[in-house]
Amino acid sequence: MKILVAIKRVIDANVKVRVKADNTGVEMANVKMSMNPFCEIAVEEAVRLKEQGVASEVIVVSIGNQQCQESLRTALALGADRAILVKSEDDIEPLAVAKVLKTVVEKEQPEMVLLGKQSIDGDNNQTGQMLGALLGWGQGTFASKVEVADGKAQVTREIDGGLQTLSVKLPAIITTDLRLNEPRFASLPNIMKAKRKPLDELAIADLGVDVAPRTETLTVENPPARKEGIKVETVAELVDKLKNEAKVI
Repeated sequence: MKILVAIKRVIDANVKVRVKADNTGVEMANVKMSMNPFCEIAVEEAVRLKEQGVASEVIVVSIGNQQCQESLRTALALGADRAILVKSEDDIEPLAVAKVLKTVVEKEQPEMVLLGKQSIDGDNNQTGQMLGALLGWGQGTFASKVEVADGKAQVTREIDGGLQTLSVKLPAIITTDLRLNEPRFASLPNIMKAKRKPLDELAIADLGVDVAPRTETLTVENPPARKEGIKVETVAELVDKLKNEAKVI
C-alpha cells in the first residue's frame, strides 16, 4: 500500500508571532520555520504503518517556495521514502491546496492520504475534508487511532462527546489529531541518508489548477491588551466586582 502525506512549512510553534508594522500580515522575515506539528504526527503515523508492514511506500508532498525542501528533507529523515515539492511563491488557500493535492493523488495513486487536521498558522481545518470531497473518497478526521486491515481503515476519532470509531474503505483520507502518536526525532545517520532520497519538483502553473484566491485579507492586528488582574480578599468582594464592575452576574 502506498501512503501520501501532505505537510506544510509554518512558523515554529515556539516562536512568538509578530504582526507587520503595516498590518498587512504576519512577519515572516528571519523567523524560524518548521514542519506543522499536526503534519509531523501524520508523517509519524505513515512511517509506523510502513514499519508494521501495512504500507510499502511513504511519499511526502508540500506546496510552497524552495525553502519547503527543508521540511520535506526532515520528513525523509523521519522515514518517508521520497518527496514532492509543488513550487509556489504565493500563500494559497485550502481549496486550492486540495485541488493541487488531488492532482498529485491522481498521479501517484496512493491507497491512503494522511494530513494534519489543521495547520497552526491558518487554523482552517479544511484541506482534508475538501480533498475528500474532490476525490469522492471516504474520510476519517481528527484521528486518535488508526488500524488498517482487509482493505479498510478503522479510525478512532475525537469528538466533543468522547470518541467515535469509523470503518472507512480504502482509498481514504485521514486527518491526524494530537493524541494519535508522538513523533520521533530524526537521527543523524537518517538525516544524512535523507539528503540522497529523491525529491521531485513540480511547478504549480504546470498542473492546470485554478489557485486564484477567493478571499482578501484586509488587515491583521494584534489582540487588544488585557488589563492586569487583581486579588480580592473575600468572596463578598469578588461577587461585588463581578456584579458591579465586570457585570457578568
